[in-house]
Amino acid sequence: MRASPAATDSSDAGLRAPAVLKFGGSSFRTLASYAQLAEDLSRRVEEENTHLVVVVSGQPGETEQFRERLSQVNPHPEDETVAGLLTLADTVGAQLLATALHRRGRTATVLAGHQLGLTTDSSFMWARLEHTDPEPLRTAVRDNEVVVIPGGQAADKEGRPTWLGKNSSDLSAVAVAAAVGAARCEIHSDVDGIYSCDPHLVSGSKLLSQVSYNTAALMSLYGAKVLHRRAVRLAQRHKIEIVCRYNRAPFPTGSVIGTAGSTVAAVVLNQRSAALRYETDDLADQAYKVFHGANIDVVRLTSGPLVAVTGGFVDLPEFQRRHGLTPGEYAGVPLTAVRGSQVVTQLAADEEDALHVAQRLHDHVNRPGTDVGPQAPLPELMELLEMQGA
Repeated sequence: MRASPAATDSSDAGLRAPAVLKFGGSSFRTLASYAQLAEDLSRRVEEENTHLVVVVSGQPGETEQFRERLSQVNPHPEDETVAGLLTLADTVGAQLLATALHRRGRTATVLAGHQLGLTTDSSFMWARLEHTDPEPLRTAVRDNEVVVIPGGQAADKEGRPTWLGKNSSDLSAVAVAAAVGAARCEIHSDVDGIYSCDPHLVSGSKLLSQVSYNTAALMSLYGAKVLHRRAVRLAQRHKIEIVCRYNRAPFPTGSVIGTAGSTVAAVVLNQRSAALRYETDDLADQAYKVFHGANIDVVRLTSGPLVAVTGGFVDLPEFQRRHGLTPGEYAGVPLTAVRGSQVVTQLAADEEDALHVAQRLHDHVNRPGTDVGPQAPLPELMELLEMQGA
């Protein structure tokens, strides 16, 4: 992403860079949540004498409700239409938070995607940031105590709405932090940081307090849900520290992502990820190239003509049809063990099987005495997965 030189200037004279915060959809389970967060944000403005930029997602399930309504009208809508409609869930959330702040006497405004100064390519559903004009954000911060931004929104060069992809509010938050010159970006969610596996699904998952940019990006590429991969890489380029915090007061810090970070052993499980098996390696290579070219997170597995589309939320049959690909056959849920910079990916038969394999594998890589050094070999993990029949 290119930014104008002004993007590195923290703010207008006399106004330090605002605090940049992101709150995911789990922060807004009820309408009362907006009033509570507005109270917490108002208190922070007063106690820290600072302005805030707050990136928000829509309430849980709202995006999928829009998707369902759209599919009833057209089962295979064009990407431009999808991007224009699904982003409305986050716009609604931003307006609700803004009005809750107004009720508490705070000056607040909403900047939607076409007002932000974030310009993307024209890949409407998984758009890639190309340029940032920081002036709209700087002006809004100067004139308001809180600027509220719907996550995942931007516009292409022609001003058409684009979407940065599912769960891309993280990317919006980091892009905003870079634009206003903030040194850190706070990500608030129902998990206070990065864990050795999904703590909602695998018992014994451990919080990783310090995680390097490279490790966080690697885990995200293979499907870890805690952070958007391109958000991590953007933060790395701009030297922005990502602070993961719980989304309820007193908002404790869990993980910090930056230049530091010890070697970790982790298991990446995302039940929405899917592996596709193609008839030949050439067909798999072609599919990987097309998915990757559309800005979709994808991994070309080396154990056969396999492509893992990580994170889900892609209509795989329709995508392959539109791009003239020979359809791949569903091959299971990819499951990845990470140790330092090494990864081993195997396939579970289905979502339920993936849960059982992830638990056993996590128990193995985190057992006392297991070497997790960056050069520690992984053959025993491969053997374990093969024994599971994954």
